[in-house]
Amino acid sequence: MAREGKSDSSGFDVDGLRQLMELMEKHDVTELKLQQNEAKYHLRRGPQGIVSVPAAVAAPAPVSLVAPPTAPAASDAGTPPPQDEGLVEIKSPTVGTFYQAPTPDDPAFVKVGDQIHKETVVCIVEAMKVFNQIPADVSGTIAKVLLKDGDSVEYGQTLYLVKPS
Repeated sequence: MAREGKSDSSGFDVDGLRQLMELMEKHDVTELKLQQNEAKYHLRRGPQGIVSVPAAVAAPAPVSLVAPPTAPAASDAGTPPPQDEGLVEIKSPTVGTFYQAPTPDDPAFVKVGDQIHKETVVCIVEAMKVFNQIPADVSGTIAKVLLKDGDSVEYGQTLYLVKPS
């Protein structure tokens, strides 16, 4: 934590910790590890839906500040095209980086044509070095995968389209 806040009698930065917890909740971050000099913080909230990814995972590609020409306008982000009527969206519950598999060498959690259930893990969204498993929350068949590994994801952005069963 870069700034000094109120400390209790042990020198613990209570205000800084409170701000971290508020940011974790605001951005739906489930786990956070920090170290500054001798102080170490490991915060965890919510259910344990986190998967560890080995250190051999390649770092995601740098994010471009210019959107590719095929990207939808900001007002259309997350909205499926009209030909996709009747399909259900699986949306990202957090901001982060999209991964279709637990590691680059593993097969994708799901692909087009796969049958899924509400509890099926469809991908991982990495947020601040925390790898969050994303459940389908719908039963049906994967109709479209809308992102590639390493793509940046916004809160509420559509990841998959599913033909419900």
